[in-house]
Amino acid sequence: MSTETDVTAADAGAPPRRRGWVIGGVGVVGLALVAAGLLVWAPWAAGEPAATRLDIAGDIATHDPALVVGDEGEDWYVYSTGDVRVGLGAPQIRRSADGGETWEMVGTAWDAQTRPEWVYEAVPGVENFWAPELYEHDGTWYLYYAASTFGSNRSVIGLMTSPTLDVDAADYGWTDQGQVWASDPTTSTYNAIDPGIVEDADGTPWMAFGSFWGGIQMIELEWPSGLAADGTEPTLLASRNTPTNAIEAPYVVERDGWYYLFVSRDKCCSGVDSTYSVAVGRSQSVTGPYLDSWGNDMRYNGGDELLSTRGDMIGPGGQSVSGGYLATHFYDGANGGAFRLDIRELGWTDDGWPVAWTQDELSD
Repeated sequence: MSTETDVTAADAGAPPRRRGWVIGGVGVVGLALVAAGLLVWAPWAAGEPAATRLDIAGDIATHDPALVVGDEGEDWYVYSTGDVRVGLGAPQIRRSADGGETWEMVGTAWDAQTRPEWVYEAVPGVENFWAPELYEHDGTWYLYYAASTFGSNRSVIGLMTSPTLDVDAADYGWTDQGQVWASDPTTSTYNAIDPGIVEDADGTPWMAFGSFWGGIQMIELEWPSGLAADGTEPTLLASRNTPTNAIEAPYVVERDGWYYLFVSRDKCCSGVDSTYSVAVGRSQSVTGPYLDSWGNDMRYNGGDELLSTRGDMIGPGGQSVSGGYLATHFYDGANGGAFRLDIRELGWTDDGWPVAWTQDELSD
């Protein structure tokens, strides 16, 4: 558990801001709805932007998507958690040639000859590789991935590099760079999975990671290796402060001088019984503290709910953000709880908060 003291919104560089309340009318009608218990909290204020959801098709059976939005005329990519039955559990690769609308599977990140053998010794019983992350720096692509087993924090985050994401290019191919960070039941109060990379204003790379146990952590990396910086130690970014501490899948994005921490909360991987949701907070320092729009610290169960179960979209989470687009997986209630990809172009309020619900969803 963290021994750090609480902070105020002023400590994070901005006063707390409460988001809008949406009621089905104003004046007397609004008061009647309040009295009837029909007040609905919305992650936006009336008249502010909503998200745009892409109508996607093709092979979209992805879990924990790492999205890369291509430049104009370039392919988009999604890497996702592997399946032991396909490519020995390596992260799966999907590509879209039409701006993220139609997807095809184009392979896995490695095969029997190129897999990172050291991982199998570090994490006995590992079968597949989780929650990949893609980050480009100075012409090199960095593929971070997690190796673990359910219910254990004996975990590692590993790294591979490639000069390109284009699977058809002559110089494409992932090279093992070894271990970035690890956790162990005998020495670690956190779980080294679900990496997410961000650079600060000085160009220093940082990796957020974590799941359950001690919550979301962050360590400093260094270029060009992409590995942990000498002497770095984990800094706590977010925690639920409950026995299960159901928080994971951190992803940090810089926008207009703010760093936004996206996390998944509650229960994943249970089909239609999943309760996953996405929450967000922000900070003007990459290492936090991250506060929600009410001024609540994410180290103490703060965070604005950004996306959650609605209709047949059950348990969205495992998110990444690229080019202003949010990618998640969810469990499809209309298809027996099968998991599938979802991509939305985020809306942004005037005072800099992301909106993931579409206009139609907010109007339902």
